[in-house]
Amino acid sequence: LVSGGCLEGDIAEHARRVIERREPSPLTYDLRDDGDDPFGLGIGCNGLIRVFLQPLFADGGYEPFASMAAVSLAPGGGAAATVVAAGRSGLAPGATLVRARRHGDGADAFRPAASAELRERLGPGCERALETGRSEFRVDDDSGLAVLYAPLKPVPRLLVLGAGLDAVPVVDLAAEIGWLVTVADHRPAYLERGGFARAARKREVVPGRLREALPLDEFDAVLVMSHHLATDRAYLLELAGLVCRYVGVLGPPARKERLLASLGDASSALRERLRGPVGLDIGADSPEAIALSILAELQGVLSGARPSLP
Repeated sequence: LVSGGCLEGDIAEHARRVIERREPSPLTYDLRDDGDDPFGLGIGCNGLIRVFLQPLFADGGYEPFASMAAVSLAPGGGAAATVVAAGRSGLAPGATLVRARRHGDGADAFRPAASAELRERLGPGCERALETGRSEFRVDDDSGLAVLYAPLKPVPRLLVLGAGLDAVPVVDLAAEIGWLVTVADHRPAYLERGGFARAARKREVVPGRLREALPLDEFDAVLVMSHHLATDRAYLLELAGLVCRYVGVLGPPARKERLLASLGDASSALRERLRGPVGLDIGADSPEAIALSILAELQGVLSGARPSLP
């Protein structure tokens, strides 16, 4: 989880001890003094690094990591609170509360099964992390209880509508950075010819009836790239009312305008947010480079960043 040259080996050694003792352990590396050579690290980052090692075992269902992963893989994500130091609080170091984002509040929002005390003590901090989207390390001066609160951002979900050869590097690159990718096409032969082994799902769909095959509301981004004008038009008609952070269509600006003009009243819901041509202008001239430009733009939009080129 932490890569830092010499630090990595030191943490690995501590991790072995944590596993042997079956107890979590905090580590602190104070490198704010330039003279960190006596520690044999030679990192030179001039910062303070805190690491909390928590053992995971099969007989415990790999909790709490299993719950964190489940929440991150679900739409909406959530937040987690981990006790780093118990002090006089009565809570155990390593005790973790995982809060899944829900439309309503209820006991089923907490994973794994948590005591009422844990929910009462750590629940408000989880709510703050959900609202702000920021991590927070809090220490209670009276009890000495130290807790790390962190949002669990959902894994981005990308829908690629079109299984042409140029979709293969898009799917591969998105999967490489950890996204969940669904590839859909109305041509079964395109889906069956291979190249999409890294896609989370492959679906044969009927243009105009996407919702019958796919949970459209779960996707963060949709790329329309069937290379067939009538099919792209049918896809865009269904996507016009979709609340989605990114909708893009492959092709030059004139093609996008032609598609919008053919949508009639539905075009007003798409015109301001439909992206096309998709991707950052990085001089891409191959399927792989074009995929890179598309994913770079997607990453910027989904992270809220504003990519800029010199």
